[in-house]
Amino acid sequence: MRSWEQVAARIVLALGFDTIRTKLLAFAVLATLIPSLSTAWVSYIQNKRALTVKITENLQSVSAQGARELDLWLKERLYELRVFTSSYEVTENLEGITRGGNETREARALARLTDYLNSVQVRVDDYAELLVLDSRGRPVATSGARPGLPGLPPSWLGELRAGDNVVGDPEWEAAGSRVIVTIVVPVPGTGGRFLGSLAARLTLRSVQDVLTRLAPAAGGRVSLVTREGLLIATSDPGSAAPLRTKLEGEATMALFARQGVAVEYLGFRGSAVVGALQPVARPEWAVVTEIETTDAFHQVRRQRNLALLLVAALLVGVGLLGYLLGAIIVRPLQRLTQGAAKVAGGDLAVDLPVVSGDEVGHLTEVFNNMVSRLREARQELERLSITDGLTGLYNRTRLMEALVEEARRFERHQRGFALLMADIDHFKDYNDTFGHLAGDQVLARVGAILRDATRDIDCAARYGGEEFAVMMPETNLEGAAEVAERIRDRLGGEVIAGGRVTLSVGVSAFPLHGDTPEVALAAADAALYEAKRGGRNRVVSAA
Repeated sequence: MRSWEQVAARIVLALGFDTIRTKLLAFAVLATLIPSLSTAWVSYIQNKRALTVKITENLQSVSAQGARELDLWLKERLYELRVFTSSYEVTENLEGITRGGNETREARALARLTDYLNSVQVRVDDYAELLVLDSRGRPVATSGARPGLPGLPPSWLGELRAGDNVVGDPEWEAAGSRVIVTIVVPVPGTGGRFLGSLAARLTLRSVQDVLTRLAPAAGGRVSLVTREGLLIATSDPGSAAPLRTKLEGEATMALFARQGVAVEYLGFRGSAVVGALQPVARPEWAVVTEIETTDAFHQVRRQRNLALLLVAALLVGVGLLGYLLGAIIVRPLQRLTQGAAKVAGGDLAVDLPVVSGDEVGHLTEVFNNMVSRLREARQELERLSITDGLTGLYNRTRLMEALVEEARRFERHQRGFALLMADIDHFKDYNDTFGHLAGDQVLARVGAILRDATRDIDCAARYGGEEFAVMMPETNLEGAAEVAERIRDRLGGEVIAGGRVTLSVGVSAFPLHGDTPEVALAAADAALYEAKRGGRNRVVSAA
């Protein structure tokens, strides 16, 4: 005995596997546990991956829609201010105030300007305060009690003089317990000179409504954040305080670095979430859609737990069965074990010789019979997987495989193929009138005609319902149309119990009508519908 065999024998004896019963039990347990756990783990990984793709698509869609709506909201507010700056009430009264020299005129202009700001603020819900500033940025008139311009960048006045709009940073207004964002647009004077500016301190009420409307149903949140991850607004106001809650730096960097891709991180509540980010065009804000990780992967974890429970139950059952069988099976099992190992490896070409008439011999006969039936079942399964049971033609799956094979063959040999798409005219009416059994007979007859009228190298398939398709290698459009006419004529001449049945056929060619099989198939389908619209019972070639 070789040295490694001696070591293995010692290990087996040390583990107590010194009898056939214990060895068979250990084999049964391992043979069940390893593939079952492997299958369960692979299934869990695949399901989680597919669910992650779905979650990514949903989060990306919500974030992108939120970013578009918030960008539109900001553009509307800026456009409104631009419209208001062109008003006579703003330009004329501001010039009257800044011109000086007449206190009575200045007071009248200030009163009219203030009234105008108050009337505008009442009409727009998002306005917390409107202010008119002079050319030096000093407040001239306001619709509020205490004018102020928090959150504006240091260069805001220079940007206004250059004709640009200015969007400030969000600020917390303690008095109103709300977030305020200031936007400013320039007020042009006569001759294009910079007369002053019109500022609006905006509440985020409309933004809050947008985020709430877009929030995912199952525990999801949609939030508006700054470039630094500072929370501005969220669809779940009770979860975090605006401008006082911030994402971790690594989470913020990951979200901005992988825009539109699902990222796992610690959310505003400090719990694990899956989120996706989409930036807003202006300013440097972003919309983050997130969902709790426990909610996102609940279904996958449930399937994993069920799989583990099933493996455990299967392990117990197989272990008990192995123990019982080990008590009655005798030693001469090596040949049968080897044959079983081949079958487990996928080799069904096993035919063990029966050398005795005892229990092992009977078990060998049963084993041989089982392998033979497995071979037959696999052959039948392979046939059924590509065949339509009613018509005997290929199914749609086999047709698409054949199309892909022919497309690859065309790349090598530049030999095209033709496609027929056929549909039984008024088949629904026939079914309703004569019943589904009669309809099945018609489908079976059409399948027989297609088999008789096509070559062995052609691929005739039932595409779905009453639709059929034929792929004809190395056939041009004219040849395919002739075959289609023969099929149509033959079916039209058939004597069927329910009455005359006709066929409409569309014909296309690859690559004449498309550089991919799908496009060529769509061309044949379009030609089929053209035949339908043209009166049915005819063959139409794709244009």
